[in-house]
Amino acid sequence: MRLRSALISGLAAGLLSLSVHSAFTARAADLGYPSSFGPPAAPITQPATPFLSEVRLGTFVHDASSPEQGSVDLAGEILFAKPFSAPGSFWDVLLPRPSVGGTLNFAGKTSQAFAGLTWTYDITESIFVDAEFGGSVNNGKTGVIVPPGHNAMGCNWSFRESGSIGYRINANWDVTATIEHMSNAGACSQNRGLTNYGMRIGYRF
Repeated sequence: MRLRSALISGLAAGLLSLSVHSAFTARAADLGYPSSFGPPAAPITQPATPFLSEVRLGTFVHDASSPEQGSVDLAGEILFAKPFSAPGSFWDVLLPRPSVGGTLNFAGKTSQAFAGLTWTYDITESIFVDAEFGGSVNNGKTGVIVPPGHNAMGCNWSFRESGSIGYRINANWDVTATIEHMSNAGACSQNRGLTNYGMRIGYRF
């Protein structure tokens, strides 16, 4: 009799313990608590806005209507992300990208380096136009006597403007046809200026 009573008491205690554990587990599941704890999840981070917007590289015909005609330039440019932007707004078109670049002449004629602002307008999803304005420095001839085959630049600085029409091959690559002109606007004694045109391949980040 004592053994039977002990077995019955042990079985009752076990059932009571199992019932309490089940009830606690069910309530914990209702509250959404995890049943086991692992390593903490990595924090959610937003992708950083790229500092660079685009790079372009190509070749230009060097001032085909000047004493320096008959050679080509290596043309390169870096366009930075807009410091301020308003995506989806008409006003975003008016906000330019800063840019730096240059043209290197392979025949020892006038080369230049420039910096300025670039405005881009999308005509369609694939076709766009650019306008640029800024300043440049050059290594051209500025003396009173200019050697044959060289432009009379007047001074080693100038204003620069350019226009481009481009086609986006895909989300990253594009091709542009560009014409650029630089001159000192008559601020120096001579002002032959320089006009180049050509093609460039661009990569957008």
